[in-house]
Amino acid sequence: MEQQRTEATESLLVRQGNDNLDYNEENGGVGDGGSVAVSDVTTILGLSTFVAACIAFGSGCAVGYSSPTESSIMEDLGLSVAEFSVFGSVLSIGALLGSAVSGKITDLLGRKLTMWILNLFYIGGWLAIAFTKTRWLLDLGRLSLGFTIGTFTYLMPVYISEITTKNVRGRFSVIPSLTIGWGISFMYVVGSFVSWRTLALIATIPGLLQLLPLFFIPESPRWLAKVGRDKELENVLLCLRGNKAEIFNEAAEIKDYVESLKSFSKEGILEIFQKKYARPLLTVVGMIILMNLGGANAFSFYSGVIFVSAGLSSMVGLITLAATQTIVGVLGVILIDKLGRRPLQLVSTAGLCFSCFLTGLSFLLKESNWWDQGSPALAFIGLLMYTGSYIVGSGIPWLLLSELFPINVKGSAGSICNFMGSFTGWVVAYYFNFLTEWSSTGTFFIFSACCAANFILSATMVPETKGRTLEEIQASITHSLD
Repeated sequence: MEQQRTEATESLLVRQGNDNLDYNEENGGVGDGGSVAVSDVTTILGLSTFVAACIAFGSGCAVGYSSPTESSIMEDLGLSVAEFSVFGSVLSIGALLGSAVSGKITDLLGRKLTMWILNLFYIGGWLAIAFTKTRWLLDLGRLSLGFTIGTFTYLMPVYISEITTKNVRGRFSVIPSLTIGWGISFMYVVGSFVSWRTLALIATIPGLLQLLPLFFIPESPRWLAKVGRDKELENVLLCLRGNKAEIFNEAAEIKDYVESLKSFSKEGILEIFQKKYARPLLTVVGMIILMNLGGANAFSFYSGVIFVSAGLSSMVGLITLAATQTIVGVLGVILIDKLGRRPLQLVSTAGLCFSCFLTGLSFLLKESNWWDQGSPALAFIGLLMYTGSYIVGSGIPWLLLSELFPINVKGSAGSICNFMGSFTGWVVAYYFNFLTEWSSTGTFFIFSACCAANFILSATMVPETKGRTLEEIQASITHSLD
């Protein structure tokens, strides 16, 4: 009887979503189930996205910091290669800690309060790096930044997907991925001209910029529904959709769906291991793991070193990477709600596979003295292609995480995906320097193979979710797999 009631509720939600979509299309509306057209983009939605973008930009600064500062930090603090590898990879250790608790923290404290906590860890981490005179404080600051990234990686796509309408959810959800790229680029460019301590102080600016807007952005309406704050939910929806918008149907749909989940929810992490969640969980976890094993952190942390090893100018290469990230990132934001998640994911993974192969081939030619003049050009093309491909697809697994799982298991799913991603990211970040000492060619060919596996996984398992509300997506997936 319980199962029948659940299936009936899910089927009703799917029909409701389709009926509302037809109604809006016929009457020129663009909202999620409202009888009066609601605004896809409002001032508050823009302000909320700005806060998310600041956190993302800061995360990019943390990721890109080690690349232009490696030699100067090692010289000033007397670090060995192994010690600097610890510094580079401890960001992923912090991300592991953050990812392990990200789902539960955001579910317990709410999305907005979690942002406040992340901001304190972020600013404190950079100050520790900027004023350190010892290696342990340097690593502690990096650990604090990693905790911010680990929690943010889950929080931001979830928060944005829960406050946007279905028409703009894709492009708004990948804005953090774009600004992460800008943060990395910013570190690459500015780090070429200032000292590593000054660069750390400059990196606190994104945290300071979001302090005032944090007072004004709303809490997630779906989280408010989960904790039973229905009156606040309606006020938040009015704030997000416009004061004159009719939000009754959208609010009712959110509340009814969350209530139906509560009726059979065990409220435990083991709930995510039910059969109906197996396919989406394996898909998202697999995408994230293979993306990291494909060399994401290696390219982000050590791009400058890779350029030098390939016989290229570090400064010219990093500045060119910055421009590539910006141009391709904007293109990805424009296309994701037009082409969909699945096509961009396939393009991204194919590009990552080919670019890693080109980079490995350049090192093979250089080591074999077969094409000394052409191998740097191949490395340069490979790095640019990798950067562009990564920016296009890096946010898609996290967007799918926020779309595929209902709110009663989203925290558990997020913690699992985030933890596995952070762990594999740490493995690559820590062992990359040692792997390249073994064989640069072999290292990049291994990355290419992992990217090829990601392409196969994406082609066979990734669903298309554009143009549907979160409730429609989640109800249709869980209903079809029951």
